[in-house]
Amino acid sequence: MAHIHSYDKDGNQLCCTQQEKKIYTDAGAVELLKDGHTEHDGHDHGHDDDDGHDHAGDGSSPFKMFLPALISLGLLLTAIVLDHYLPQPWFVGWVRVLWYVVAYLPVGLPVVREAVESIGKGLIFSEFLLMSIATIGAFAIGEYPEGVAVMLFYAVGEVFQTLAVKRAQTNIKLLLDQRPDEVTILENNQAKTIKADTAVIGNIIQLKAGEKLGLDGELLTESASFNTAALTGESKPDTKTKGDIVLAGMINLNSVAQVKVTTAYTDSKLSKILDLVQNATAQKAPTELFIRKFAKIYTPIVVFLAIAICILPMFFVGDYVFRDWLYRGLVFLVISCPCALVISIPLGYFGGIGAASKNGILFKGSNFLDAMAAIQNVVMDKTGTMTEGVFKVQDVAIKPEFDKDEILRLVNALESQSTHPVASAIHEYVGDVDATVALSNVEEISGHGLVAEINGKTLHVGNFKLMDKFSIAYDIDPASIVYTTIAIAYDKKFVGHITIADQIKEDAQLTIDKLKALGVSTTMLSGDKASVVKLVADSLGIKSAFGDLLPEDKVNKVKEIKARGETVAFVGDGVNDAPVVALSDVGIAMGGLGSDATIETADVVIQDDRPSKIPMAINIGKQTKKIVWQNIILAFAVKAIVLVLGAGGLATMWEAVFADVGVALLAIVNAVRIQRMKF
Repeated sequence: MAHIHSYDKDGNQLCCTQQEKKIYTDAGAVELLKDGHTEHDGHDHGHDDDDGHDHAGDGSSPFKMFLPALISLGLLLTAIVLDHYLPQPWFVGWVRVLWYVVAYLPVGLPVVREAVESIGKGLIFSEFLLMSIATIGAFAIGEYPEGVAVMLFYAVGEVFQTLAVKRAQTNIKLLLDQRPDEVTILENNQAKTIKADTAVIGNIIQLKAGEKLGLDGELLTESASFNTAALTGESKPDTKTKGDIVLAGMINLNSVAQVKVTTAYTDSKLSKILDLVQNATAQKAPTELFIRKFAKIYTPIVVFLAIAICILPMFFVGDYVFRDWLYRGLVFLVISCPCALVISIPLGYFGGIGAASKNGILFKGSNFLDAMAAIQNVVMDKTGTMTEGVFKVQDVAIKPEFDKDEILRLVNALESQSTHPVASAIHEYVGDVDATVALSNVEEISGHGLVAEINGKTLHVGNFKLMDKFSIAYDIDPASIVYTTIAIAYDKKFVGHITIADQIKEDAQLTIDKLKALGVSTTMLSGDKASVVKLVADSLGIKSAFGDLLPEDKVNKVKEIKARGETVAFVGDGVNDAPVVALSDVGIAMGGLGSDATIETADVVIQDDRPSKIPMAINIGKQTKKIVWQNIILAFAVKAIVLVLGAGGLATMWEAVFADVGVALLAIVNAVRIQRMKF
């Protein structure tokens, strides 16, 4: 699982993105709404748009989808009545055969066509070939009703599979539909409706109550409330004030609001999320990949076994009757169809991804559902993960020989070069940045702080490790201060410090309690002061906590856990902690809506900053894996039993239909359960 994400010169991710086409083109989602079978997996459903056999369907109504099966069923039932209950003198010979052929065509012809097309693509041993041989063979030996019935039930099963896939796609499709195709902009105070993808940065969008925002932007109205459920899974309205960033997909709840576009249509957070969802359908879990490889090998084997069942007894059985052994071989073919496995397993993972997205959790691939299910340790950052990440200045202690206001003015100017939450706290405390302060040679030292030249003198602002690094003497004990401390030095002299405090998130305690209930160990790693980290960890019941860490120190701590042979998920911002994210089995990013880089680098993105989504993600992974293995065991067990009975002549086509279509439907019903679960 551990890997380092790679990018091109434009910052686009090269790994974990296996599908070429992007689903956010006009929010059409054409590619996503096709199933993800590969071309040579033994179950080729990834056809062209017009091939008539796509599990995602073409938007037809259920009645239209069932119509061929209904026609076939009506003709079959009529034929059975004329055969056994109301025999007619005319219903014999070629008339009877033709009747059954006509009953077979609505459901059988598409499958036979698929078999021929699959052979043309080089995929000889597909399920379509299995069903075609079995049913045409049944006609060849005069078992017309069974030949029609097998194909009829198979066709009904295919329709139910289509409906199940559509249901599984609903959560994701709803997400894709959150971005409107048109927006209303103001030009010379006149409202004008344009295509959303033609809007440019700087346009002013007028958003009426109940309308969805089409692009990311800055709120110009004094305040507005938005429904962010499509992006975060959180139904509680989010009130924004003037100057706040609002995102595509949010719904304006109150009066008319105005938003200044700040991001191009294809670069919006929603576009990145949609891209992530598309990638999620491409990244397959090991179980899913194994089943595909298995089906590719398994299918030709059973074809040759069916031939052997038909031919070999000729040399060993005294009263050998070709018709009887051919029938057994045909039954064996129907039973052996791998449909239940190859459909229900991807459907289970797809359902897990959909259930997660509904709750504001985005998995980059179904492989990470498996990885989350196996997580034994959650290692978390403190700031912005378990705490709000919104700092407030508590105290400013500047030595009397320095001008306090002047020092704060310089510190505020330097911190304006950083995006760290500490910088925001200082800016809020001091006020507007003085543009006349001339900074030069600004350097941000990871895990330490900022250094710059001002008026020929060096200004150091950071933690006390920064003071130690530059051999700046200080006369206080950092350990005696509980809160986060920002040390300041000017012209190689220690000036004083600023203390800053953060607040623990309201659901942080619930998160730790749920992780413990799942049997998952927790560790807190932070570059913040050890005393602050210990205070937060103790209040939450986290026994293992370490502070004053550099990025490489975090890597070493995670290595220690992995050396014990245990799996690790790291939760952080996905940017500053890139080394430890790459080392961990799963990288989880908090605040995916606030950081483009987070969406690009993380394996799992929690969109609303709520740490309680961490145990929820683990639980979704566990439930998905549980359902997948239930389906595998069910399919193998039933097929193994009926295969033995079929080879021994104890199972008819009707038992074969149950072993194929019946088991497939049971597995599908089981797979879609995850979408109804409450996590």
